[in-house]
Amino acid sequence: MTAPTLDTDPWLVREPRVDPGTLAVAESVFSLSNGFVGIRGTLDEVEPFGMRGTYLSGVHETHPLSYPEGGYGQPEEGQAMLTVADGTPLRLLVDGVPLDVREVPPQIHERTLDLRAGTLDRHVRWTSPSGASVEVTSRRLVSLAERSVCAVRYEVRVLDAPAHVVVRSELAAGEVTPSGVDNDDPRVAPALDEAFEPRAQIGNANGGALVERTRRSGITVAAAVGHEVDGGRVDTHVDEQHVVTTVAADLSPGEDVTVVKVVGYGWSHDAGSDSVVGQASAAVSSALDLGWEGLVAGQRAALDELWATADVEVDGDAELQQALRYTVFQLFCSAACISGAPVGAKGLTGIGYSGHTFWDVEGFVLPALTLLRPDAAARLLRWRSATLDLARQRAATLGLDGACFAWRTISGREVSAYWPASTAAMHVNADVSRAFWLYGNVTGRDLDSVDGLAVLVETARSWMSVGHEDAAGSWHLYGMTGPDEYTGVVDDNVFTNLMARRNLRWAADACERAPERASELGVDHAETATWRSTADAVHVPWDEGLRVHPMNDNFTTYREWPFEDERNSYPVQEHHHYAEFYRRQVLKQADLVQALWWCRDDFTAEEVARDLDYYEARTVRDSSLSAAVQAVVCAQAQHPDLALRYLREAALVDLRDVHSGTAQGLHMASVGGAWLAFVAGLGGLREDHEDLEIAPLLPSSLSRTVYHVTWRSRLLRVETTREGTTVTLVRGAEPVTVVVDGARLSVTAATPVQVPLRAPTPLLEEPKQPVGREPRT
Repeated sequence: MTAPTLDTDPWLVREPRVDPGTLAVAESVFSLSNGFVGIRGTLDEVEPFGMRGTYLSGVHETHPLSYPEGGYGQPEEGQAMLTVADGTPLRLLVDGVPLDVREVPPQIHERTLDLRAGTLDRHVRWTSPSGASVEVTSRRLVSLAERSVCAVRYEVRVLDAPAHVVVRSELAAGEVTPSGVDNDDPRVAPALDEAFEPRAQIGNANGGALVERTRRSGITVAAAVGHEVDGGRVDTHVDEQHVVTTVAADLSPGEDVTVVKVVGYGWSHDAGSDSVVGQASAAVSSALDLGWEGLVAGQRAALDELWATADVEVDGDAELQQALRYTVFQLFCSAACISGAPVGAKGLTGIGYSGHTFWDVEGFVLPALTLLRPDAAARLLRWRSATLDLARQRAATLGLDGACFAWRTISGREVSAYWPASTAAMHVNADVSRAFWLYGNVTGRDLDSVDGLAVLVETARSWMSVGHEDAAGSWHLYGMTGPDEYTGVVDDNVFTNLMARRNLRWAADACERAPERASELGVDHAETATWRSTADAVHVPWDEGLRVHPMNDNFTTYREWPFEDERNSYPVQEHHHYAEFYRRQVLKQADLVQALWWCRDDFTAEEVARDLDYYEARTVRDSSLSAAVQAVVCAQAQHPDLALRYLREAALVDLRDVHSGTAQGLHMASVGGAWLAFVAGLGGLREDHEDLEIAPLLPSSLSRTVYHVTWRSRLLRVETTREGTTVTLVRGAEPVTVVVDGARLSVTAATPVQVPLRAPTPLLEEPKQPVGREPRT
């Protein structure tokens, strides 16, 4: 796919000339969401489009999973997010001719996403074959204050000749969901293409409602629509899959017709149709009571608060400035109103990965939200802890104690049909535990406020049952897959081993802080002591000859990959069989290098430098996750200019469609990862000790950076220039201890801390990447 051409602006994402050839990517870039409902950035008149989609978090259908050869414990059902009734269509006819940008190109056609207003604006000037010219303006929003509401204000003004104008507004169900499920099983397509059974249709003078129920998963979904019209005649028609409101007007030059359209959604596993449609209809009534200006004001207020507490500033790179604000906006919108559901890998911006959530949401989205919007992070953690019983069931299926969380899921049940990259990737349990532990450390809140202690305990128990102690007393994990998906089912993956160690220690510490709750979970002192002794015995491979850590046992003895010969053969998995590269020294994404960040206390500065140098030369970044991790660790190893190049790749992954996957939705882990690459990379922020730590660096091309974080209910602003770094307490009365470049300093509301900027002190030269795989900036 081709990315749209966008203007560079600090607060706007503007497409000055809409190109039908880039619509699929642009629809993702211009998606609007609040975590409960999301809509793709399709044109008002729908056609042409790359992929239509309106999504509700948690609404999905199941489908059969088939295997050429059966096996015990393989998931029998898959899950896929569904397209629900679409309320975006507003089809325009002028003198009987529909607006279609393919047939009669407009003179002006631009779209703008305003990051402060939270609206998607469109401006079209078009001349009908009849000779009448019209100007069409629309402003679309997904409310950040009214969680069930989407709305659009649509205005048509006649410019130079009388015209008969008709606006056909639709609420359309029955659209086939492009599932993204790669499965030729003849049972799958019907399950998803005919997922909904119509249950009720309601019409009224200015709109109506549709109710549907999924046939297999049993989810009832209702969508309601209402209109306010100025300047036209209104008629509404309802059938089994449509609510159509038609607005007609005879306009003279200078006259206009305006339609404000409000759509409300509701869904439930348990409630009946009347209850769910009541929710959706009430949402519409609430929005119409607020009025268009009230909805816009609520949107602005929510975003004013966001930017007051989470703004980022970059002097010296206007494109990066825009991209970082865009990532903060999309990160916030992905979870602003979420409840009882996860953030998927594509959020609510597209159907990629079938809407599934993965470990990288806990790894990158949740830690960023914890530092920016801790209440949203708490809701996501409560969803994950609510799946604990399913994780216990999965562990029992695998013959293990404790809990094993799903690798990919919507409901919490494991749905991955490829065990080497899912079930074998048990680091997911430690990744989930890390998200809970970081939340407790950053916020200072009790883990039980998000039901976190049970998660730590049960994951610790699963590690104890899957690990093995050898005759010499070393503890091993065999047959694991780490973050890198090009090296699967290995022994003693360093990242997995070290994360298991931390998981065991987090669980022991948490139980000692909450002994009564721990006792309710059946934990006693003997069990926590065993966790601690096992953590101390974890085996960490080391190559004394190369003086680096093998990513897993014997990794440094694998054959090298012929990078020079394969320079045009990426992604590797699309040009070579897994059997060819599973035991070669080529990495899809950072693995051992991610351990250098997440498990920093287990490495010396020299080990960080040498390990980074070794794995940079072997990592091809066929995954969008990798650039953010590499940005952080390059900064950690004192290479700020290289860190900046990786940061740019992570931040621009969707605006430039770097990995050619944006048409299926935004890369939410990279969205969160880009912010972390900025804050934890160039900012040197670490949130995993008792005190907040920062170690800022400033690349040669930048003159100033600013970011905000919320640490234990206090808002801090961190500004770095060539003169130094200033840490200011913006909100909160109590002083905050911040460790800056190793010095513990107290920040108060009256006394910011100022520290000179230190020069980078790398131990090795800037590392090199495989030929042709340098950061894509």
